[in-house]
Amino acid sequence: MKTSPIIALDFDSADKTFDFLRAFDGDVNVKVGMQLYYKAGPAIVARLKEQGYDVFLDLKLHDIPNTVKSAMEVLAGFGVDLVNVHAAGGKTMMEAALEGLDKGTPTGLSRPSLIGVTQLTSTDERQVREEQLIGVGLQESVLHYAKLTKEAGLDGVVCSVHEATAIEDVCGKTFFKVTPGIRLADGGAHDQKRIATPEEARLAGSTHIVVGRAITGATDPRAAYEHILALWKGTE
Repeated sequence: MKTSPIIALDFDSADKTFDFLRAFDGDVNVKVGMQLYYKAGPAIVARLKEQGYDVFLDLKLHDIPNTVKSAMEVLAGFGVDLVNVHAAGGKTMMEAALEGLDKGTPTGLSRPSLIGVTQLTSTDERQVREEQLIGVGLQESVLHYAKLTKEAGLDGVVCSVHEATAIEDVCGKTFFKVTPGIRLADGGAHDQKRIATPEEARLAGSTHIVVGRAITGATDPRAAYEHILALWKGTE
């Protein structure tokens, strides 16, 4: 997947999705999450790929290893570029997911990259300790999941910008650090808690940034994208 920003297509229909994408020409990365996928199904993924988009299918699988393996075998056949699982499912589950992707990837195509979700960017320190009953702090929990993901052979993790530098230190520069929660300096946090700007993400070592409402909610989405891309590249 290209290192340009990933646009989160958080729409509730295929029609709204492709109305929005009229401002683009298949030259950007896009994310299909649960809402859009459950509404429009595999057909929307096929249509996006036909139009040339790199697709991150963000379904965050978390189940017993055999179930995840079988599901990943199906998803690999969609030709997507990036998929994910919850690292909390454990090393065996993540290894099974990778096996499923390898088995399901059509001949002649590259296996989709696979990343593990560490802690959601809507999660804070209190939730880690009081709701998840994890006996370490948030950053230590994220780093533990990142190291486990690397041991399982995955390509990287989903994390917040605030953990990206520490993950690079322990997992290496090429290990994917896909960071949601990206906002412009004057943007609202909405339901995210661990947020950052494109500049902060670049400086922290994020390899990919996921941007939703700052682009999809803009009056001129293409201009908003170009602005964020420039900030991400450090050219503005």
